[in-house]
Amino acid sequence: MTDTKKLLGDERRAYILSLLQNNGRPYTGNELAKLTNVSRQIIVGDITLLKAKNEPILATSQGYIYLSPSKPVLYEKIVACNHGPERTEEELNLLVDNGVTVKDVRIEHPVYGDLTASILVSNRKEVQQFMKKIANTKAAYLSQLTEGIHLHTLSASSKKALEEAEEALRSANFLMVD
Repeated sequence: MTDTKKLLGDERRAYILSLLQNNGRPYTGNELAKLTNVSRQIIVGDITLLKAKNEPILATSQGYIYLSPSKPVLYEKIVACNHGPERTEEELNLLVDNGVTVKDVRIEHPVYGDLTASILVSNRKEVQQFMKKIANTKAAYLSQLTEGIHLHTLSASSKKALEEAEEALRSANFLMVD
């Protein structure tokens, strides 16, 4: 888009959707705001409206992504972990080093029930970006609401990668004991 033209309503949402569908990379709210010459808050509203139309857009720590149905089938596993916030980066690095994508973190909140937040990290660079965003925003980890107890949905291209990641978690004392 140009630096001077402000895209309006439906045209802006169509442009955002096209970017997300065709470029295969995450876009931050700030990036989309600059590209369309509106505020980040307008973008948040646009994304909400697109999601309400059943567009598979996911907000991640790297930005908004479009979940393409053409992605290869992956193996998934949910693991129960327990650790303090000071070990989060270690846990995430251990998982991505074993060829696993950490899709999300989930806790059981006593009032709200299950709370899930997207993480979507697959390599150390993405882990660093996630950790930097947590530090810069001074956001709390969901697991801090449950004294460190949380679940992760893990995905990988093979069952073996999931098994190796789970064993690495066990060896590092991250897994909850059965």
